[in-house]
Amino acid sequence: MKRLFFAMLLVIAGVSTASAQFEKGKYYLGATTNSAGLSYSKDSKFALNLGVNGGYMFEEAWLAIAEVGFDYHNSDMQHFYAGAKCRYLIEQNGLFLQAGAKYIHGAKNFNDVQLTPEVGYCFFLNRHLTVEPSLYYDLSLSDFSDRSEFGLKVGLAWYF
Repeated sequence: MKRLFFAMLLVIAGVSTASAQFEKGKYYLGATTNSAGLSYSKDSKFALNLGVNGGYMFEEAWLAIAEVGFDYHNSDMQHFYAGAKCRYLIEQNGLFLQAGAKYIHGAKNFNDVQLTPEVGYCFFLNRHLTVEPSLYYDLSLSDFSDRSEFGLKVGLAWYF
């Protein structure tokens, strides 16, 4: 009985802490990777992504995010990207829905624009720090069948 009470107390504390972070005027700084190789596209068998992003909570539970990063596909394709996203944080449980677009520039005169829907979850480690696993789909506008990618990525973020 004591364990059940303690577990319920932790859940209530986690929800109240999480909802306090999704207020208007908060800032967001994060880093993401899919370095576990948990992505698939017809274009590459191995992919590594490292990205940095920052954002601002312009309304309660709505976050505008800017991002830059680097993609490594096989050994002959390296891409740099920059983009913007909008995230809706469902306050009660940490679930988020996100959509955006990014511009990709790579070697051999490769340029692409991708639409990036995403769904994920914010696990609060403390009042400010989160681990954010998410499922994403990068929809290529230049070559839908070969350059679009589905995968899992993990982010680490700081809300302040």
